Amino acid sequence: MSSTSRMSIASRDDGGADAATRIGVDELRGLQLTRLRWSLRYTYDRVEHFRRRCVEAGVHPEDLRTLEDLAKFPLMTKADLRDNYPFGLLAVPRTELQRVHASSGTTGRPTVVAYTRRDLDTWSDLVARSLRVAGARPGELVHVAFGYGLFTGGLGAHYGAERLGCAVVPMSGGQTERQVQLIVDFKPDVLMATPSYALTIAEEFARQGRDARECSLRVGCFGAEPWTEPMRAEIERAFGIDAVDLYGLSELMGPGVACESVETKDGPIVWEDHFYPEIIDPQTGAPLPDGQEGELVLTTLTKEAMPVIRYRTRDRSRLLPPTTGPMRRIARIRARTDDMMIVRGVNVFPSQIEELILKVPGLAPHYLIDLSRDGHLDVMRIEVEMACDADGGDADRARRAEELHHHVRSFIGLGAVIEVCPPGTLERSTGKARRVRDRRQF
Repeated sequence: MSSTSRMSIASRDDGGADAATRIGVDELRGLQLTRLRWSLRYTYDRVEHFRRRCVEAGVHPEDLRTLEDLAKFPLMTKADLRDNYPFGLLAVPRTELQRVHASSGTTGRPTVVAYTRRDLDTWSDLVARSLRVAGARPGELVHVAFGYGLFTGGLGAHYGAERLGCAVVPMSGGQTERQVQLIVDFKPDVLMATPSYALTIAEEFARQGRDARECSLRVGCFGAEPWTEPMRAEIERAFGIDAVDLYGLSELMGPGVACESVETKDGPIVWEDHFYPEIIDPQTGAPLPDGQEGELVLTTLTKEAMPVIRYRTRDRSRLLPPTTGPMRRIARIRARTDDMMIVRGVNVFPSQIEELILKVPGLAPHYLIDLSRDGHLDVMRIEVEMACDADGGDADRARRAEELHHHVRSFIGLGAVIEVCPPGTLERSTGKARRVRDRRQF
């Protein structure tokens, strides 16, 4: 990347948070255009799939003269990631990779994201910047209860907190009783977790006869699943903290694509010096003006290993004017334009469940996924029918339920309640089959 396109406001240990609020709008737009031209040319030259899509659309990187010209370029979806699994979208040799993460895909194959050393540095900078605007400060202790491993949440939060100059408790998810004990004993300042799990931790405080409001926490940085203003208020009441919204998605980087300011709590600020946001009509793909609701589309401006051009996030949102600095905000994500479910921070598609059902001999592709809440945690229940020609005894149904439970846990990473029903039990439809019943309240 040229020195001009690598021009960065994220050179400080805090990820450039202070400088990000001082840059002027005109300077930001100029930086975006420079970086966007670089990203398009870089991807066109190095990623055959993108080059082919551009040729089919009759566009070339040289056609980008203004930021608005980006709308001429093809949109990217999860199907592009699936069709090029695992490394078909790499823009660098695999020997240059430093890390690979993955999340659930639509066909049982994970959605892969890869990083160079510079990508990891950028990611750490942006999570540090996010934590800084969320209210964390160097020298503080951050308790990370996001899951570690292939999921981007835990390690993304971990290295970003360290980049800010914080110490990290790498607790990961689960073991709620121990979570409480370590919060009490270690006295962290910041909690990072899904919002639903934060409330589960608060309930464990109460179960142990402790008052969560008396613990050391003062800031919570929460993401990876939808949540509402009433849920924010409940978390803040339970812990006596400021709760802010952290937005990200694995296909682009992970957590740290956008984050709320603790001063305003009025929607995550998109880090526009690294991600260019658009809102499109989900039906036509046409760009929509700021303030109008549609589907959020994001383009990476500095990504090296797997640059992403005009990625359809499927998240419904609006671009809002800045309130703290020059960078725009996104409205809270409350809905999607596809059939993806987010269950305990994990992306789940009905087609994934169907594929796993068909791996079990004797089960039919007639099923219903029921989503509910037990307290503040998601519960996924799968009702599925036996095939007409299969033995339907109690022991046989129990065996098949256990086998499907194993597949869901192994391939998706979630536990589920499985009910195997006799043939003809589930409601039939003459149109599109109803696969999901979501009874959760966000």
